[in-house]
Amino acid sequence: MTPDPTHATPDPAPAEPAPFTAADYAARMAAAARTAAEAGLAGLLIAPGPDLTHLTGYRPTAETERLTVLVLAAGREPVLVVPALEAPDAEKAPGAPALTLRDWADGKDPYAATAPLLDAAGRFGVSDNTWALHLLGLQRELPTSSYASLTDALPMLRAVKDERELERLAAAGAAADAAYAQILHLPFADRRETDVAADLAGLLHAHGHSQVDFTVVGSGPNGANPHHEAGDRVIRRGDMVVLDFGGLRHGYGSDISRTVHVGEPTAEEQRVHDIVREAQQAGFAAVRPGAACQDVDRAARAVITEFGYGDRFIHRTGHGIGVTTHEPPYMVEGEERPLVPGMCFSVEPGVYLPGRFGVRIEDIVTVTRDGGRRLNNAPRELAVVD
Repeated sequence: MTPDPTHATPDPAPAEPAPFTAADYAARMAAAARTAAEAGLAGLLIAPGPDLTHLTGYRPTAETERLTVLVLAAGREPVLVVPALEAPDAEKAPGAPALTLRDWADGKDPYAATAPLLDAAGRFGVSDNTWALHLLGLQRELPTSSYASLTDALPMLRAVKDERELERLAAAGAAADAAYAQILHLPFADRRETDVAADLAGLLHAHGHSQVDFTVVGSGPNGANPHHEAGDRVIRRGDMVVLDFGGLRHGYGSDISRTVHVGEPTAEEQRVHDIVREAQQAGFAAVRPGAACQDVDRAARAVITEFGYGDRFIHRTGHGIGVTTHEPPYMVEGEERPLVPGMCFSVEPGVYLPGRFGVRIEDIVTVTRDGGRRLNNAPRELAVVD
């Protein structure tokens, strides 16, 4: 019988992180408003989604066509505009004491209620997931206003984490490490990729994740597709298997990749894995304050290119992580933005040989004052599984 990982005994749970306070959220909102002003923006308009959660702790229980928007501007008190029927929930948000709530009732015009909070001719940064319905409504009220997506205007808004955020990211990384340690003791051969993916999801939940975002299990030739979704292919002895999994724990992300082999690998398979492992170490070694994001990509890519597999490394070396598992900054050629202490991102080079196998090794890394620190510490050697 296949062991059920959801009934596996997890390692003792780490201490629960202290909740963020209203002061934490006030500091984030003030910093965001300040950064917007420095970028030449009149303010920020933040719709429900990761930016709103990060800045206020408020996460509406369901998507709705009713306007909800946080208005931030330097020198002004933050205002959260909400539908009246959702105001009681908004008042319970941990960041609510640091802002003013302004509600509007059904039958009233929410854009007319919001317009007085805005500079009529201002240019505003708008969270990427703002509904077009709401943006067009505000433009109708304020025809001389203009807008820019936060990805374009303030891509680093959430990039630099404070110590309490880093604690959560480290705990999420440790939980992913623990899940990987346990999956190595479960069977792979003669099981479907979806079975192993379900094991991984169960282990992440067992180690404190509230949300599982992805469980990539790419066996044999499927491992040559970096974003292969686990399917019905039966894993065979002799397969390389790429594992890439993560989600959210206490609201902050995990994301780890390891490649295992079912039975003993061939010399070529071991060699390719060793190359990727060396590339991953080179990428990590390039992490330091002031280095450009692209320097991490270049360092990892140089190793793989040196060994003749440069054209088989087909994606960027890394992405940021925080309240979402993918966000800026990106470790990719052409991104000259400097690394800053507190940034967190993946370092995940890979080699993909179509029709044969793939290898990827990934850790989450944070920038420190004098270098980098891994938030994943699971072994990076090629593990042999049954």
